[in-house]
Amino acid sequence: MKKNRLLFLAFISSALVIFMEFTQWKIIDIVTEFLMVPIWIFVFVLFAIITVRAIIHLVKNRDWKPFAIQFMTLLLWIFFPFTQVVLDVDFKVNKAEREEVVRMVENGELKPNLLNDQSFIRLPKENKHLSKGGEIMIEKNNDDYTIFFFTFRGISDNFSGFVYSPNDQRPSKHDFSGDFKEIKRLDKNWFWVGSY
Repeated sequence: MKKNRLLFLAFISSALVIFMEFTQWKIIDIVTEFLMVPIWIFVFVLFAIITVRAIIHLVKNRDWKPFAIQFMTLLLWIFFPFTQVVLDVDFKVNKAEREEVVRMVENGELKPNLLNDQSFIRLPKENKHLSKGGEIMIEKNNDDYTIFFFTFRGISDNFSGFVYSPNDQRPSKHDFSGDFKEIKRLDKNWFWVGSY
């Protein structure tokens, strides 16, 4: 019975780690970065404890299954690009809707609507999921709008997201009051940027 319980705990702790890796940005959007720290500590302390127990179990009983689960999860956690996969899926699944928002901004249907900052637009309820916090940032250059959809809204200048560039021009390092360390082309007129 004890052997089966350790195997079950190995599955649970590994599933929690993988679940957290795939959903961490959505969870951070709900609970904030500060409250995410204790959640991560709990998940990884649990994983570490179960891994140590699996190693002891392997040495004592020559049963490799719980340890193999923990080891494979550790390799997956280290080498699998969870965040990149989540961003790629988000971009592809929501691209058409984001382009509709771009069209609405360009046609004047969506205008800056936050009193204290004319570079932000709060999205309508049906489009809030397209940008963390439910807001987009715009920069007007002549008659064109460069539009920023948040994928992460950190503290101060720590943010990332998808940028629509109407002329397919690569965003500059300091657009949107950022200090972009990463700028990556995703598609025609679309880039991913990270400021940290």
